[in-house]
Amino acid sequence: IGSVNSFPQKSTKGSAVLGYVFRHLNLVEIDYFGLRYCDRSHQTYWLDPAKTLAEHKELINTGPPYTLYFGIKFYAEDPCKLKEEITRYQFFLQVKQDVLQGRLPCPINTAAQLGAYIIQSELGDYDPYKHTAGYVSEYRFVPDQKEELEDAIERIHKTLMGQVPAEAEVNYLGVAKSLEMYGVDLHPVYGENKSEYFLGLTPIGVVVYKNKRQVGKYFWPRITKVHFKETQFELRVLGKDCNETSFFFEARNKVTCKHLWKCCVEHHTFFRVSENESNSLSRKVRKFGSIGYKHRYSGKTSLRMTRDPSVQLPRPDQSIERSRSKTYPKRTQQTG
Repeated sequence: IGSVNSFPQKSTKGSAVLGYVFRHLNLVEIDYFGLRYCDRSHQTYWLDPAKTLAEHKELINTGPPYTLYFGIKFYAEDPCKLKEEITRYQFFLQVKQDVLQGRLPCPINTAAQLGAYIIQSELGDYDPYKHTAGYVSEYRFVPDQKEELEDAIERIHKTLMGQVPAEAEVNYLGVAKSLEMYGVDLHPVYGENKSEYFLGLTPIGVVVYKNKRQVGKYFWPRITKVHFKETQFELRVLGKDCNETSFFFEARNKVTCKHLWKCCVEHHTFFRVSENESNSLSRKVRKFGSIGYKHRYSGKTSLRMTRDPSVQLPRPDQSIERSRSKTYPKRTQQTG
């Protein structure tokens, strides 16, 4: 996961830049990924494949040079079922970074299990001659890492004999996907009386958090409309009684409100119900979006990604070049 610091003319389409990156990384299951960039006020956006670079005003205002970051745009609900090892490896790199930077919190016992899979993938089987005291401390797994965690990782690493990197990475993703905040794209909003909330866009729907606690969950098949006007964001949900209820939130400003709406439309389209599901819900979902605003998600949906017969995956004889993690001075008894 890196950055692209230079690219062609401003008339170049976003899809051309994405295509270059995907070819460079040898990725075929491309619709899970995208290129992010930040405007001058640190608001994050995704490069739109259908627009030219010049049409990305927030990007053009930052440079030159322009910096784009490759990453997961849509987290697969079960990343272990991705068809190609190279796709799973890119998911492994991203989720590892999510844990390290605190976006994906996990309890210490889970962090130890995840850390052991990272060490197994990177260093292979435990070898007492090569892996001397404190070898785990050369790596970083979580924010504010303690020696207690490193000792636990070492103990678990010794039990993983025989796991090749691809196997260790799948096992890592198998644990990570069950964490509460896996694949959650958080957006800060305000509710009644200016109380602070976060809306989390996930593979299964929209989750509402207040004071870091989940207070609502709305599944994509039940969400019939998202709408925004100025700074007000509306989420319309079909109840079990087939009546619709609207939930309203305030965004910090117009820009963040439109960004939330756009991300919500794309997530809904990517993870939506299958096209042959015929009932009132499907008919309602066709009206999804905001009147007066048009935004189309142009890639494949999650369902099409898993069922697409046009590409035979995995491709034969794929070789993967794995990158080494950054290492740090070994922790010693003297320095602590």
